[in-house]
Amino acid sequence: MLAYLRKQMSSALEARAALKTDLEGIVKAAEDAGAEKLSADQQSAFDAKRAELRAKDEEIEQLDARIKDLEEDEQREQRAAQILAQHGQAGERRERVTVVSEPETYRKGGQVSYFRDLYRAQVAGNREATERLARNDREVQDHLQRIARGAEKALAGMEARALSTADGAGGEFVPPLWMINDYIELARGGRVVADQVRPMALPPGTDAISLPRVASGTATAEQTTQNTAVQDTDATTNSVTANVTTIAGKQVVSQQLLDQSPINMDQILLADLAADYAVKADAFVINNNATNKVGLLNVSGLNAVTYTDATPTTAELYPKVADGIQQIHTGRFLPGDKIFMHPRRWAWFTAALDTAGRPLVVPVANMPQNVLAAMGSVVSEGFVGTLQGLPVYVDPNIPVNLGAGTNEDRVIILRSTDVIFFEGTPQAEAFRETKADQLSVLLRFYNYAALHASRYPKSISVISGTGLITPTF
Repeated sequence: MLAYLRKQMSSALEARAALKTDLEGIVKAAEDAGAEKLSADQQSAFDAKRAELRAKDEEIEQLDARIKDLEEDEQREQRAAQILAQHGQAGERRERVTVVSEPETYRKGGQVSYFRDLYRAQVAGNREATERLARNDREVQDHLQRIARGAEKALAGMEARALSTADGAGGEFVPPLWMINDYIELARGGRVVADQVRPMALPPGTDAISLPRVASGTATAEQTTQNTAVQDTDATTNSVTANVTTIAGKQVVSQQLLDQSPINMDQILLADLAADYAVKADAFVINNNATNKVGLLNVSGLNAVTYTDATPTTAELYPKVADGIQQIHTGRFLPGDKIFMHPRRWAWFTAALDTAGRPLVVPVANMPQNVLAAMGSVVSEGFVGTLQGLPVYVDPNIPVNLGAGTNEDRVIILRSTDVIFFEGTPQAEAFRETKADQLSVLLRFYNYAALHASRYPKSISVISGTGLITPTF
């Protein structure tokens, strides 16, 4: 993973350097022509390149943060391996007084099982299992505190989400640290939109998060005559509420599997539950539709842009994207910063050709001129390029069964910092009682979340209509 990220960083730095060269070239071309300012075409090209440069800087910052995190993890693992090699288990025990160099209690490839210890502590009262669980709890809380200290940096990119103790969380122990880390990694791959809005820790002790809002403001007016009353308009207020929801799953396993399996089932079951949770959390952010639990596509009062066409083309969709962008400018008075679409829609863009058979979406590295969009990395999920100066992210969790024909997807244009996604700490528990008569154990995984997508409805533009039916290639 680290090698892959370093390779991505190298490519991103090269692309950034190429963009800076392009910007300098545009300015130099104007200077060589003796012009005092850029022409309209040159200014348009300059603005597009500058937007690409900003997106590339953001990508580089995100990659740098992830590389640093992985390098720190790698250093801790190397230190732990050195201690074990030099001093054996006794050395490992002595080193535990220094937390930063202690290997995690539950780790991939380790000899102890989190689920097995959870069962033994809760059912049999095993002292050693209880101590290991308590030590794991401290390790996870220390890790989450370190994440919280970097929350401001996380807000600007896609770092590990700052988590905290969830509202009404039952049970004393939280999942292993390696599971928390894998959960974040899986979330980056499986929940693109959820990871691109503003992350916040879920406040404890509440089932609803209400935010006050100014509904209508004060006013001013010209005083046309001296010593007369000035404009007097009272502001009005209201609030928006996000209810806390629970996303949960369970798995029943046999007692024999926990006791006698040579493989720790934690790594299989927790990873699978966490991966599915990531998908469900992403779908919750995109398309949920319940009172005070409204996803992006169902926000009342958003900017609705309709594209209706039986034979849609990318050339016709292009101005609809511009309309969605300008409606955020006009209604929110601040710019949108991200575009989300289904992978099939971006593939449709990349397949578009001009009248001479040339692609309209080409790699940034080719220094394209007069293109519809610019292609970044070729990925199935995440950042893929830029369109009208905004970074484009593809997410397969965007529905493709919408509209009258149940075959439409949607394009979302968003000011992402206006949408807040609250999450707690994922919880895992084991119960024997309800399945004792069949010698089974019920394993339960859940987390709490809340979404504030309606703070500024005009921060969201959604393109819909028959022009977004299943594309043909």
